Amino acid sequence: MITTITKFKLPKPITPEEAQSIFLSTAPKYQDVPGLFRKCYILSEDGETVGGIYLWNSRAEAEAMYTDSWRDFVREKYGSDPSVTYFDTPVVVDNLTHEILSDE
Repeated sequence: MITTITKFKLPKPITPEEAQSIFLSTAPKYQDVPGLFRKCYILSEDGETVGGIYLWNSRAEAEAMYTDSWRDFVREKYGSDPSVTYFDTPVVVDNLTHEILSDE
């Protein structure tokens, strides 16, 4: 599994309520994406940075998401360029399903 963290600095800070509204407007775009297990939207405490934490089946599936058109969408929606960082994720503890997942 792969975890990616995306981040982008906003032109001006937003409130948690504004962030929730924006995030809910884009959330459907991430449903049924091949290889994406979970996405968590994130907002910094100062409201100046937003992004996401994604859990993917594979790096190839993650890379398929972060296309030029995705970057253009982020630029248009948030007014800045995103950064994407990849992490190997060999073990996940899921307290909702009471499972420990591991790369086999």
